Amino acid sequence: MTRRPVICFLTGTLNALAGAERVTACIANALAARGYEVHVLSLYDEASAFPLDPAIRHSALFPARPSFKRHYAATVRGIRRHMVRHGIDVLVEVDPMLTLFTLPALLGTRTRRVAWEHCHFDEDLGKPARRVARRLAARTAAAVVVLTEPDRRRWQAALRHRFRIAAIANPLPFALPDLATATPALDAKRTVLAVGRLVDAKGFDILLRAWELVIRQAPDWRLEIVGEGPERPALEQMVARAQIAASVALPGARTDIETAYRDAGVFCLSSRYEGFGLVLLEAMAFGLPVVASACEAGPRALLVDGVNAITLPPEDPAALARGLLRAIGDAALRARLAEGGRRTASAHTTERIVAQWEALFAEITSIAGGGPSG
Repeated sequence: MTRRPVICFLTGTLNALAGAERVTACIANALAARGYEVHVLSLYDEASAFPLDPAIRHSALFPARPSFKRHYAATVRGIRRHMVRHGIDVLVEVDPMLTLFTLPALLGTRTRRVAWEHCHFDEDLGKPARRVARRLAARTAAAVVVLTEPDRRRWQAALRHRFRIAAIANPLPFALPDLATATPALDAKRTVLAVGRLVDAKGFDILLRAWELVIRQAPDWRLEIVGEGPERPALEQMVARAQIAASVALPGARTDIETAYRDAGVFCLSSRYEGFGLVLLEAMAFGLPVVASACEAGPRALLVDGVNAITLPPEDPAALARGLLRAIGDAALRARLAEGGRRTASAHTTERIVAQWEALFAEITSIAGGGPSG
């Protein structure tokens, strides 16, 4: 019987309440539960914001974030040492940028590299080196994993050489909730919920401008934006200037995020771009009707207007306000979208998604004799 490959996830840190970190923990836990030997190697900080299966070996190269320019060689050596010492068969880079470390680290080893993209091909997140890293990953990794089929096609169109690339969506990171006992009923709830880091990409400034228009026609509704980040002062200033503080809450990050979903009546995603948009799946799982910008790449691939969401053009506060008012004013529409969203969420269970990862690992590994990495 062929043994399962030993898997390691390489990430910057797991100690962040963000989507990529949450999904990494979810996939790692599911693989460990299926009997795989799983490691997580963080570049810094051994803490994790999300629970890890006790069988998972989590370690870090540095106790706190270092200057990677000054510690580049030490980082490369540390990655190589960990892979060799623990007999890692597959290294999953939780960001193609990590290729800049793993390519030299794994030269001459038999570890197979998988570059896992959590954004989309046309967004470099302000780092031109990301575009270089993506091209290196495509040329040297055993496989590239992206989150949507449109992004997979975009990679192939832009990088004309042949390489293995798979579209594997993010999983719902918890079991589909039982809504039979939900109280109060959806049509009695009066909160619009948004969830995400308070950063420019999430478009919460757009949402607040839209909310100025919404609250004039729906004064009994309130907006809650759950998350923390550097844009907080600017967003708080917007709330104060618009004099909408009575209907807007910015409570910060919440560890009881499931309670926030249960208490809401509508979910809104106002992002300028999203690699996937895990919060959409989470909201749908809790039976929330979704109003969202149809931005690249995840929302545009995941959402169908009128079926599982009301979709609007990105960066258009007036359109977003119209979408929110449409949902707020039509309880039957909210119920219909909630039903469509639950169907979407049920297609993204951890079991279904992890099976795709297992198939990829089986495809790229040959325990008896895989070629050298790179």
